[in-house]
Amino acid sequence: MNIVDEIKHSFKQGNSLTRLIYVNLGVFLFIKIVEVFAFLFNSPEISHVVISWLALPADLSQLITRPWTVFTYMFLHEGFLHILFNMLWLFWLGKIFLEYLDGKKLVGLYLLGGLSGAFLFILAYNIFPAYKLVVGQAILLGASASILAIVVAISFYVPNYTINLLLIGRVKLRYIAGATVLLSVLNVASSNSGGNIAHLGGALYGYLFISQYLKGKDIVKAYTDFFDSIIAFFKPRKKMKVTYKKPKTDMEYNVEKSHKQEEINKILEKISKSGYDSLSKKEKEILFNMSNKK
Repeated sequence: MNIVDEIKHSFKQGNSLTRLIYVNLGVFLFIKIVEVFAFLFNSPEISHVVISWLALPADLSQLITRPWTVFTYMFLHEGFLHILFNMLWLFWLGKIFLEYLDGKKLVGLYLLGGLSGAFLFILAYNIFPAYKLVVGQAILLGASASILAIVVAISFYVPNYTINLLLIGRVKLRYIAGATVLLSVLNVASSNSGGNIAHLGGALYGYLFISQYLKGKDIVKAYTDFFDSIIAFFKPRKKMKVTYKKPKTDMEYNVEKSHKQEEINKILEKISKSGYDSLSKKEKEILFNMSNKK
């Protein structure tokens, strides 16, 4: 098995968390390959165009022409450290999430948390005066909003779950989530203002999901079922396998008929000597099947 086959096998056999990480890594690799070709052909605009077609624009007139970016942005990363920390964050907290909740909820929360982050990002850039001069150039990319939705949800579900942090020690999950949300609020005025607003959108959806789930309502189920139906529609159906059975020759048919008749004769002889009750279960079935044949 070569490396490509191994990756395919790992993707198919892996859980939802593994697949989310693979999709993020795949998009990142694609972007890096595009950048290499853009550099070799001295055409940096190529990579800029690709990024602009995958990143989420804040400007509504641009968004109308690229509506798919509300999904693609949450799998898009440019820098190595950006994707490294996001994937480590997703892996660690995603594993904890899967200890208590299933993979469908993980994927649903990832997507809907990302959509919530996208919505708050677009809303903020189009209503607050602070963004009036930059709304036409502002774009959003990265999985942070989706990941924060997962972090907040699981931290409210098992708030006393503790993990070891380097140089700090054991810390409860609720404090980690609280600190992350607080940092996002404080950094709204930073150079990554849009990203931090999106974080808050993801966090809000994570809280909404888990608060409803604790009341017995799964608000992501309808969406995951919808996504499953779309995937099933485009998934190739298995072809019906048709087998052909070679017809028996006259000799084969006569031999088989002779054997069956001998078996019936033995059963009838056994009945005449010892009665019907002496027959085994199999013998009774044979006799019954033969009597029902026309």
